[in-house]
Amino acid sequence: MAEIKNYTLNFGPQHPAAHGVLRLVLELDGEVVQRADPHIGLLHRATEKLAENKTFIQSLPYMDRLDYVSMMCNEHAYCLAIEKLLGIEVPIRAQYIRVMFSEITRLLNHLMWLGSHGNDCGSSTILIYTFREREDLFDMYEAVSGARMHAAYFRPGGVYRDLPDTMPQYKVNKIRNAREIARMNENRQGSLLDFIDDFTQRFPTYLAEYHTLLTDNRIWKQRTVDIGVMTPERALNLGLTGPMLRGSGIAWDLRKTQPYDAYAQVDFDIPVGKTGDCYDRYLVRMEELAQSNRIIKQCVDWLRVNPGPVITDNHKVAPPSRESMKTSMEELIHHFKLFTEGFRVPEGEAYAAVEHPKGEFGIYLVSDGANKPYRLKIRPPGFVHLAALDEMVRGHMIADAVAIIGTMDIVFGEIDR
Repeated sequence: MAEIKNYTLNFGPQHPAAHGVLRLVLELDGEVVQRADPHIGLLHRATEKLAENKTFIQSLPYMDRLDYVSMMCNEHAYCLAIEKLLGIEVPIRAQYIRVMFSEITRLLNHLMWLGSHGNDCGSSTILIYTFREREDLFDMYEAVSGARMHAAYFRPGGVYRDLPDTMPQYKVNKIRNAREIARMNENRQGSLLDFIDDFTQRFPTYLAEYHTLLTDNRIWKQRTVDIGVMTPERALNLGLTGPMLRGSGIAWDLRKTQPYDAYAQVDFDIPVGKTGDCYDRYLVRMEELAQSNRIIKQCVDWLRVNPGPVITDNHKVAPPSRESMKTSMEELIHHFKLFTEGFRVPEGEAYAAVEHPKGEFGIYLVSDGANKPYRLKIRPPGFVHLAALDEMVRGHMIADAVAIIGTMDIVFGEIDR
C-alpha cells in the first residue's frame, strides 16, 4: 500500500490574511489541516529590553507600538503598573477620561477587527464601512494628543492634558466646495465632548448596518458557524482571555472582576457566547461595540459637569503646567529634569492588567529604585491565543484557517514585542 505523506505548506508571511508577519507552516492531507505551526518573531523589536535603559516616561510611547491598533489601552496598563509602585492617586476626572479613551480605543480595535476579518472571509464591503467610522475616532485621538494613532496621552498620574474646547475644522479646498465643507464641519462646531457625544448618538445606526451586512448573511454564517469551536474547559486551560474566553460562555471581564480607574462607576453589560465558535465570538465583539458606546456616553455626561485636575499634583511625577514652565525659570528646570532624568520609582514589583480589546493585557514591572525599570515584562493576550491556533485549526480546511486567524484578532506588535 502506498505511504501517505502529508503536504507541507507555508501560509504567509506574505498572504493577506496572515497579517503580514505570521508564517504558518501547515501540514495538509489534501485540503484538511493536520497540524499548524505558527512561526513568530518577524516583528521583534526588543521593546522589553529597550525599556531597561530608558526612563519610565520615555518608554511610554513604545507601549503605543505594541498592539498598534489599541494604542491607549497598552499605555493604560503601563501607567497603572507605575502608579501601583509609586502609590499615587489619579484624579477622578483623569480616571473618567482614561476610561472614555480606553473605550474609544476598544471601538477602534473592534472596527479594525470587524473590517479585516470580514474582508478575509469574503466581504470587502464591511472593510469600507468600518474604516469610515475609524476616521472620526482618529479625529478624537488627534484632538486630544496631536497624533492620529500613537498618542502617548496617558501619563503616570493621569493624562497629559485636559480635553480641548474646540475641534479642528475642515477647510475649503479645490476638491470640495464650501457647502460640502460646511456639512462636514456641522458636528465640529463645539468642544471635543460635543463631537464624541454626536458620535455616540450616530454609532448605533452604523452598528445596525454591520449587522445587516453580516449577522444573517448566508455566506458569513457558512464561513463562521461551527468553525474553531473552543469548549469552556479548554479555553480556561489554554489561558484564553477577552472575547475568546467570553465567546465560549465564561463571563470573565477584568473591568467587572477587578475594576480599575472609573469602571466601577459606569454601567455596562458583559456579552457572553454559547457555543464558542467563530460566529459566537463575532457576536460577542459586536455587542461589546454597543456596550463601549454606552460607557463612552456615560463618561461624556459625567465629564461635562465635573471639571477638575487631570493629572496628580505630586510634582515629583507630573510636569508643571505649560504656562508656568514658559514663565518661571524654576519650573523650566523642573520640567527639563523630569523629562531627561525622569522620576524615581521605589523598589518593588507590580503587575497591572487591563481588559484590553483582545483580552488580558498585563505589564509586570520590577523596579530597583532607579529612574528606569529594572525589568519590564509584557503579557500579551494575542500570544496565548496564537498558541491555541493548532488545536483550533486541526481537521478544518485551509479557508477555515483564515477565519480562525481572523477570529483571534491577532496583531503581531504585541506577540513579537
